[in-house]
Amino acid sequence: PEVVRNEAASRFEATVDGWLCVADYRIEDGRLVLPSVRVPAAVEGRGIASALTRTAVDWARGQGMEVLPRCPYVQAWLRRHPDDRRHA
Repeated sequence: PEVVRNEAASRFEATVDGWLCVADYRIEDGRLVLPSVRVPAAVEGRGIASALTRTAVDWARGQGMEVLPRCPYVQAWLRRHPDDRRHA
């Protein structure tokens, strides 16, 4: 899915089959904090949460920020993607 950063709402988002999927964030002390990733049950299992997380981590990297994964999904995603752990 196409993921965009919605700066006004402090989230990365994608709309899939009419459903809004989001990775909320906030910036604290120059770090990107990811407290939650939400994908409606109707569109689960399509890699949407992974795409949201990947986009957020890549954006943080581009900004020279560390990622603070407060969301259990993001924590697990970073464990599965060790190349991105250096940013967490």
